[in-house]
Amino acid sequence: MSGTTPPPPSAEALGTEACCKVPQEALLKLLAGLEKDQADGTGKAEDQASDFGQQLPGPRLGVGMDCCVIPLRHGGLSLVQTTDFFYPLVEDPYMMGRIACANVLSDLYAMGITECDNMLMLLSVSQKMNEKDRERVMPIMIQGFRDAAEEGGTSVTGGQTVINPWIIVGGVASVVCQPNEFIMPDGAVPGDVLVLTKPLGTQVAVNAHQWLDQPERWNKIKLVVNKEEVKEAYQEAMFSMATLNRTAAGLMHKFQAHAATDVTGYGLLGHANNLAAQQRNEVAFVIHNLPILAKMAAISKACGNLFNLVQGTSAETSGGLLVCLPREQAAKFCSEMKSQSSGAGGQGAPGGAWIIGIVEKGDRRARIIDKPRIIEVPPRGSQAATQENHSSSPNLS
Repeated sequence: MSGTTPPPPSAEALGTEACCKVPQEALLKLLAGLEKDQADGTGKAEDQASDFGQQLPGPRLGVGMDCCVIPLRHGGLSLVQTTDFFYPLVEDPYMMGRIACANVLSDLYAMGITECDNMLMLLSVSQKMNEKDRERVMPIMIQGFRDAAEEGGTSVTGGQTVINPWIIVGGVASVVCQPNEFIMPDGAVPGDVLVLTKPLGTQVAVNAHQWLDQPERWNKIKLVVNKEEVKEAYQEAMFSMATLNRTAAGLMHKFQAHAATDVTGYGLLGHANNLAAQQRNEVAFVIHNLPILAKMAAISKACGNLFNLVQGTSAETSGGLLVCLPREQAAKFCSEMKSQSSGAGGQGAPGGAWIIGIVEKGDRRARIIDKPRIIEVPPRGSQAATQENHSSSPNLS
C-alpha cells in the first residue's frame, strides 16, 4: 500500500449520498446471483441458517428495498431493520448529526412504521483532525443525532466509533412489531397516485453553496441565481434533510397507502424504478410534476449534465417519501401533510406533499415525461412560502 491516502469522493462527483452506495444495477445483479445460489443449492453452508428462517410464516423483505423484514420465532412478530451512513455534506456539525439520524429513520418511515425501538450510531472520526477540533466537533454531531432520535420517539443505546481518513456518520434503526404496523412496498395498483413529501434539489443546493467561494464554479451559475438565493436554498435544504418523515409514515396508514420508498442516493427516478420493480401487479409509474427547491432547476440546467435534476437522477440525502396512494385519498393526504408541517415548522414553512404522477398498467418501470411541470418550492420564511401555505388544497389536475 502507498503511504498516501486518496481524498474522499466529492459530493459533486458522486452525489451527496451516492459516495457510499454501490451502483444500483451492479447491486441488483449481485443480489440476483446470491438468490440463485440459494435456490439451486450452490450456496455455502453458512447460508443454511437463512433457509431455516424461510420456514417462518409472515411477511418477508430482503436486500434491495429500504428495510429488511424478518419474521421472528415469537408470537407472529417481525424484525424491521435498516442501516445507512455517508460523508458530511453541511458545515454545521449539529445539523449533520440530525440529518444522518433522519436519513436512517427514513427507511423505517417508508414502511409506514412510526415507532423505532432502538438506534445505534456509526461514527468515523477523521485522523486528520487535531485533538481540539475532534473534541469540539464530534460531541456536537453526536448530540444532533441523539436529539433527532429523541424527536422520533427512540434513543441511541450504542454504536461503533473508529478512526478513518474521513468523517463518516450514520446508524442502525431497529423495531420489532406486528405485521399490521408496517406496509409492504408492493401493493400499487393502476389508478393510484404518486405523492412526494419533500422537494428535490438538496444536492444542487449543497454544491451551489460550496461554489460561493469557488469563482470558476460560481461564474457558471451566477446568471441564473444570486448569492442570497443560494444561501436561502442551502438553509432550506439543510432543514428539509433534517426533518423526519414520521408524519408521512403515520398518514400512510390513515389514507391506505399501497407502497412507498424514500428518495435518497439514486434520485427520484432511481428509487421510483426500484419501487416499481417490487410491485406484485404489472404497473408502471409515470411522473408529471417535479417539486424542486427554488432556483435549483435553473442551476442544474446551467451546469449541463452534472446533476440531471429534472431527469430524476440527481442524488438526494434524507429526501421525502414517494408514496402510492388511492386516487381518492391523495389530495387529503397532501392537505394534512401541509397542515401538520405548517403547524410544526411555523414561519411560513413550505413543508407538505405534492402529487407528482400516476400509476398505470405497465412493465414495472418508472419514467418522467419529456416536459415535466417544475414546481418551485420557496424557502421557509419567505413571502412566497407564506402565500403558498394560504393557497387551496392540491388537486389531481
